[in-house]
Amino acid sequence: MDQISVYLPGIVLAYSVCLIGLASPGPNILAVIGTSMGVGRRQGTALALGVAAGSFCWAVLTAAGLSALLASYAAALTAIKIGGGCYLLWLAFKSFRSAASAHDIEATGFSGATRGSLGYFTRGLMVQMTNPKAALAWIAIISLGLQDHAPLWVGFSIVAGTSLLSLIIHFVYAVAFSTPAMVRFYSRARRWIQGVLGAAFAIAGVRLLTSRA
Repeated sequence: MDQISVYLPGIVLAYSVCLIGLASPGPNILAVIGTSMGVGRRQGTALALGVAAGSFCWAVLTAAGLSALLASYAAALTAIKIGGGCYLLWLAFKSFRSAASAHDIEATGFSGATRGSLGYFTRGLMVQMTNPKAALAWIAIISLGLQDHAPLWVGFSIVAGTSLLSLIIHFVYAVAFSTPAMVRFYSRARRWIQGVLGAAFAIAGVRLLTSRA
């Protein structure tokens, strides 16, 4: 029980930042939204599942890589946290800039009505796995909860929880944005949403930069 109380705050923080990141539309989210809006809910959902599968792969690779690195070089955690904190602050800047912009979201879907669900799933998986920003995002997320000499269950908990969040949120985006009402609502509330997300990214970034290795 004592072990859980030591690592639980970091795990929850990793979940929180993952959720915040998923709530802030990046290229992959916009592709899911655009596909659901322009092609159809089934295609958008298949693409979303592919992106979520890619997120799971990145989470596993990142957790395994960081665990192996920390096992050999415990001091590397400090450098990882500095890099992750700076990336979160960059995301905060982008969110604030988006909130200040008058431009609406620019969702571009993947066309190809003849492509089946498997084709859209594969496209989503490949887009996520070839996105270098995804690696930076997962390093920031995993490093929030992973500490030096952390037991194996900590990394497993972070991977399992963040992967489940990714699956749920991408699926919700695909279903919700296939309806015109949701598109109109997000357009009206976009600035407020991006402002709140920017503040959350900034807090998480400062928290990571000031945390002890």
